[in-house]
Parts: sequence; C-alpha cells; structure tokens
Amino acid sequence: MTTDTPAPSFTDPAAEERLQRAAAALTDHGFVVEIVDDAAAARARVQQIIPEGAAVFTGASETLRLSGIDDDLNTSGRYDSVKARGWTMDRATQRNEIWTALSVPDFIVGSVAAVTETGSLVAGSASGSQLPGYAGAAARAIWVVGAQKIVPDLPTALRRVEEHCLPLENERTHQVYGQPAALNRVLIMNAETEPGRGTVLLLREAIGF
Repeated sequence: MTTDTPAPSFTDPAAEERLQRAAAALTDHGFVVEIVDDAAAARARVQQIIPEGAAVFTGASETLRLSGIDDDLNTSGRYDSVKARGWTMDRATQRNEIWTALSVPDFIVGSVAAVTETGSLVAGSASGSQLPGYAGAAARAIWVVGAQKIVPDLPTALRRVEEHCLPLENERTHQVYGQPAALNRVLIMNAETEPGRGTVLLLREAIGF
C-alpha cells in the first residue's frame, strides 16, 4: 500500500478555489490580479488596459498567439510594436539599442510557465529577451495565464517548467525553427514592489503550455 501524493496535473484547469487562493496570494505580494472567464475576455481586457500608440513588447507565448493578443499588439497598427521595430534593426551594430527597446517599453505583455498558490510567478526563457521587462524594467507588465498553470508551490512550479513546458516548447521550436528549445534562464517573481505595475490576468480556462 502506497501513500504517495498523486502528481499534480499540469494540463487540467485549476478549480475556482485554487484560482482564488493564487489571486489572493499574488495580491498580497503587490500584483494587480483579475480573474477572467476565458481568452476572449483577457484579449478585450488587454486592449482596455493598453492605450493606442503605446510602445509594447510581447514575450514569445503560445497563450498570446492562441488568444489573438499577439496579433492585436504586433500587427493591428494600433500600437508601437517593439518586436516589429526590432526586426528592422541590425543585430550586429545596434545590439544595445535593440535590448534597450525590448527591456523598457511602455508595456510588456506575455505569460508565465507557472503561478503558485503562494503568490509567485515563474517564467522560463531561451534568450532572456522578455525577462528584464518582466523583472521591472518595463513601465507596465501584463501576464495572461491559463488556469492549468496554477501549482501549489515553487518546487512544483519549477517541475512544471522543466517536465511539462520545455518538452512542448521543444516540439514547437523544431516545427517552426528546425532546432531544439533551450531553458537557459528562469525568472522567479515573488513580489511586485511598484504599485500598479504588474497585472496578472488569470483565466478560468486552460490555454497555452
């Protein structure tokens, strides 16, 4: 007879009580938190928060792609897309200018790999391009997070990054770029110290990795 605790599901949406628990903990840690029903509601809310003409950088995110938020911010013409601007710059001669633009936009928008019920956000990255903005350089940050990313604690969050997200991202990068994914950098955000800077939109449905 075994008494091992079952491994948490990394794909099933968290129950409402767990969403509320994570939201309360994040709020206690200085994040602005809104629970929304689905991706359409999150997409509309992002457009309400970000004024037209703002400089916006989007971190690579299946959540943003699937929800349509990535297209809204980068191809609609309503915003100053830092990503689109960066592609026109020379990476050999304008490296510092590119990294400055990526790091300090008016808004950075993305997702994270896990949200803990104790109030932390965990993001993984290959290049690290979104991490300075996430960590505090961007004037405002918005994270759109599916309900399946809620986990009990930080050790489970790191397991989710390595055991669940990385293999799925590896499949995606092989299909899109013909090369493997890399988990070169991991950012843990335990609190937001600047009031109103970081907004977390928690969805009641699963989306993304």
